[in-house]
Amino acid sequence: MINNSALAMKFNVLDKLLDTVDELRMQVNSKLDEATRGQKGQFMTPTAAARILASKFRDLNGELNIIDAGAGVGSLTTALVERALNDFSPSSINVNVWELENILVENLYHSLEFCEQSVVESNVVWNSEVNCIDFISHAVSLIQERNNGGVIASFNKAILNPPYLKIAASSEERKLLRSVGVETGNLYSCFVTLSLMLLEDGGELVAITPRSFCNGPYFNDFRRIILDGNNLNKLHIFESRTSAFKGDKVLQENVIFHIIKGEVQGAVEIISSTCANDPEPNIRIADFNEVVNPNNPDRFIHIVTNDEQADIASRIGGMPCSLEDLGIEVSTGKVVDFRTKPNLRHNPEEHTVPLIYPMHFNNGMIEYPVESKKKPNAIALNEDTERLMVPNGTYILVKRLSSKEEKRRIVAGLYTEDLADVLVVGFENKTNYFHAKGQPLERDFAKGLWVYLNSHVVDQYFRQFNGHTQVNATDLCTLRYPSYEQLINMGKQAQQFDQEFFDKLVADL
Repeated sequence: MINNSALAMKFNVLDKLLDTVDELRMQVNSKLDEATRGQKGQFMTPTAAARILASKFRDLNGELNIIDAGAGVGSLTTALVERALNDFSPSSINVNVWELENILVENLYHSLEFCEQSVVESNVVWNSEVNCIDFISHAVSLIQERNNGGVIASFNKAILNPPYLKIAASSEERKLLRSVGVETGNLYSCFVTLSLMLLEDGGELVAITPRSFCNGPYFNDFRRIILDGNNLNKLHIFESRTSAFKGDKVLQENVIFHIIKGEVQGAVEIISSTCANDPEPNIRIADFNEVVNPNNPDRFIHIVTNDEQADIASRIGGMPCSLEDLGIEVSTGKVVDFRTKPNLRHNPEEHTVPLIYPMHFNNGMIEYPVESKKKPNAIALNEDTERLMVPNGTYILVKRLSSKEEKRRIVAGLYTEDLADVLVVGFENKTNYFHAKGQPLERDFAKGLWVYLNSHVVDQYFRQFNGHTQVNATDLCTLRYPSYEQLINMGKQAQQFDQEFFDKLVADL
């Protein structure tokens, strides 16, 4: 029987557990080289975010066998231990963590010692193993061993803040993943995939990752892995990109997701909060078909946080046409400026043609030329550059990159042939352009497309599945569009850029 002083000591240790580990995290953060952290995709989880991840688990009773891959100093494992001891009745807590960085491993051992003290004082069995080896190769070997009839350790919980880095198609990591039937191109999706594969049926996985997996062809196989035969139970987003990782330069929006392996898919709980400490997050229960449209073969994940957004998803997702239906295409600008530096000209001159950059966008129009000390306005037309040009005419251009401060994600500009008396024009690689299979667009049709892309409702729809600052040609290909006749009709009514009028025209559709 525990006396009162021992009981007070127990709760004192548990109450300070995660705060103690967070102090280790902040100390280590100050010692890690910021450039190296960016190169390795290392962004460790602050206390508030770690508690949110731990709060997503549905059942922490009984025997807990935990995966924490890319554990850092152990913030997530600590948050999970804290919640299990405070809110549930675990009989044992068995932790497997993976970490390679020496300074992190050193502090990870300290964190696990603090966890052990709290667990043992709570009369719960504790066991931990620190794996100072590559998680991907280790996990693949475990999966292959199990597939060959071997017996491996059992896992029923995974909590992850994996590294955020792209990996080359020819890399060893990609080869390892292919050996277990998986194709994915980012470390974070590798870590989540392998952790999910290691879990037993009924096991729970909670992870915080960039939101980029929600759309795009690069993550098709990853979406297949997480959605097939599992229950995508919860999605939690933050209104600001930096909310989850204060003090770190994280440019992508993050999402926390909770998956129950092998469980029948049900409704999805969608949570949005202003920051990790938001006392009143917005919670909405959404039908799964609203989150993943059954008519979309790519299975994009729409994170719809309120009824207004659900209406937007229904309206824009229900538009009648694809680009293929309309007979047009969207491509990325062909001119990569640093590859053709000798041909760049600051101002238009003889034997040059316009080179259109994002700097030429001005209130929905393309302004040319513009005064700029950084970027050229023109490119020499010669044998080397001819193949990079398109026929002069009417095009819709969209910025590929938006700044963090920019209000809009989709910024579309109308380019018209009267901007310069030339036969061809160049579009720089940081723009996308809509064209009629290599040829200019018909004027009224282009203007209708211009109206549609610049409407607030399309921008809001795009944000539901696109969580980064890039607008790629593939993203614009996956949008649904009004019919040819509807676009022509809007284009005939649009004489100049007018946001309110554009929004009305699209609303009237």
